[in-house]
Amino acid sequence: MMATTVSKTSSSSTASNPQDDDIVRPIPTRHDIETGRDPMRVKIFDTTLRDGEQSPGCTMTAEEKVQVARQLSRLGVDIIEAGFPIASPGDFDAVKRIAQTVGNTVNPPIICGLARALHKDIETCWEAVKHAAFPRIHTFIATSDIHMQHKLKKSRAQVLEITREMVTYARSLCEDVEFSAEDALRSDPAFLYEVYSVAVEAGATTLNVPDTVGYTTPSEFKSLIRGLRANVKGIQGVTISVHGHDDLGMAVANFMAAIEGGARQVECTINGIGERAGNAALEEIVMALHVRKSFYNPRFGRTPESELALTNICTTEIYKTSRLVSTLTGMVIQPNKAIVGANAFAHESGIHQDGMLKNKSTYEIMDAESIGLAKNGLVLGKHSGRAAFRSRLTELGYESLTDAELNKAFVRFKEVADKKKEITNLDLESIVNDEMRLEFDAGNFELVRCQVICGDSQVPTATIGLLNKETNEEIIMAATGTGPVDAAYVAVTKALGIDKIKLLEFAVSSVTAGIDALGEVTVRLEDLSTGMIYYGRSANTDVVVAATQAYLSALNRVAVSRGSLPLHPQFGKI
Repeated sequence: MMATTVSKTSSSSTASNPQDDDIVRPIPTRHDIETGRDPMRVKIFDTTLRDGEQSPGCTMTAEEKVQVARQLSRLGVDIIEAGFPIASPGDFDAVKRIAQTVGNTVNPPIICGLARALHKDIETCWEAVKHAAFPRIHTFIATSDIHMQHKLKKSRAQVLEITREMVTYARSLCEDVEFSAEDALRSDPAFLYEVYSVAVEAGATTLNVPDTVGYTTPSEFKSLIRGLRANVKGIQGVTISVHGHDDLGMAVANFMAAIEGGARQVECTINGIGERAGNAALEEIVMALHVRKSFYNPRFGRTPESELALTNICTTEIYKTSRLVSTLTGMVIQPNKAIVGANAFAHESGIHQDGMLKNKSTYEIMDAESIGLAKNGLVLGKHSGRAAFRSRLTELGYESLTDAELNKAFVRFKEVADKKKEITNLDLESIVNDEMRLEFDAGNFELVRCQVICGDSQVPTATIGLLNKETNEEIIMAATGTGPVDAAYVAVTKALGIDKIKLLEFAVSSVTAGIDALGEVTVRLEDLSTGMIYYGRSANTDVVVAATQAYLSALNRVAVSRGSLPLHPQFGKI
């Protein structure tokens, strides 16, 4: 259990020091001690695999989730919320596999599962996470009047009793229990203090304060955290956590204010993915604490000059993690996205370029290398061998590839090298991520051939070949369309026999500069029979082939998902 003490700072402190804030001084938890993590840090709770996956179309297979979890562990996150186990058998299996594998590595993260305040949810969650060295059950119930009245249809007294009963039950199974008051920022503060006091008394070790609808402002969040620390009984014995969405564009700012107020765990996602406008972005929070360390250090009882890290994150793993999540979910990163966007370290203005040439610090507050963005130089060619290929991938952080994965990536590398003179680090990352995605791609069909005929005096025609991996039979289909991509899409749709599909988005981008660059294609589809959104993504020097593969990937997911829609954690009766 986390226990904390507080010490008052002088009222005459300068602006760089906390004034009326108490400095949180936690006593190390078992996880802190056994993994050697600084108990004074901000704990990073990553919910990419749970809340992030609730973005429309971002559903990942169990294998893809395990792959992301491994990378999150390398990144150094403290807690991985691996999923909502009762949602579906697939989600349960993914959480269990992550607990068994990633949860038992050297220096493992805590593996957490989400559960509504129901016996069956909590029991199922425990069965999934109990295999980890450090398991956690995260249970929640809504506390705002609007949620209690319209969703739960329960009184305040009933919510208090459910909280006491369900947290007690969760604690009887697991020593580490997190409790969330859903829609906390729109709840009556006095009632919120009462609910959290009951949760602490029942055995909760972490209290999470969710801004469920992205409604609050930084000053309000900071004030609420201070109010909790002053009014919740037993608050000295738990960690205060925050969770928030970006509906008003203030999620990260809200979290930074909450940290100033005494929150010591932040729940965030890679690239800020999540429902509606997304969650607070992990990379933005971590780099804000890293770059502005001298500002935040006094709030942790340190001198402004202290070089001790404020999180356990290995920042050089940020870019690779961002790319992996983007590739597997199909969520394209906007070019001007902070930290990981394509333009984050680009300078076009003449004045900026002149300053950068003289001294990088004139217009850059952090190095691209600090997030693991290596210089995009020529590294390999078509004559490069397998040993050099493996060596370069190891340098890029792909040291855990199996021989089978390496072989597939190497074959793809040779194919690209025959068409492209210069193979860069970004090309290699795209090739490996694309092969990993294909390896774990849902569905039974694989694209084995794609040929198109088009021109200003031709009727665009496409002939495609799909391999049914179950029967090992190839399906050949030809079709015409308004252009080469449309013709290929019509052929694929006919071959699979899937109807009621609407193409919502088609995007093409180049991995690097040059006319022979790899093209990455992302598509977004809506299954009109269910309203669900699906993404597909692929990379190839031939954009039509990449587009066809991306479309097939999305359709494969549609075929697998029809008839097996997962349960959403925020809907259903309690």
